[in-house]
Amino acid sequence: MTTPLTLSIDRRPDGRAMLTAVGEIDMSNAGQLRDALAQAGDGPLLIDLTAVEYLDSAGLTVLFAHAGHLELVATPLLLPVLKISGLSEITEVRRADPGTEAAAQ
Repeated sequence: MTTPLTLSIDRRPDGRAMLTAVGEIDMSNAGQLRDALAQAGDGPLLIDLTAVEYLDSAGLTVLFAHAGHLELVATPLLLPVLKISGLSEITEVRRADPGTEAAAQ
């Protein structure tokens, strides 16, 4: 059974938008991610993926479409996916240890 996706948009203390994703991102909910990215706007956006347990090609496709203004924070579980897909070559990807929150960094 998949873990439902929860997305929330906040502002960091520096005023930059941050999207936090919790759960699994797959073809069943990639549209939610796309909509959340559209809602966050075209400015620089930090996406906290530290609580994402699974990311498939549908989710990667959405991230690629917005890669020009994204910074991703991911756990070691997702880093190989971001590297192999090539996403880490066109957007900044930071490693976060499990249990840390991107908002605190």
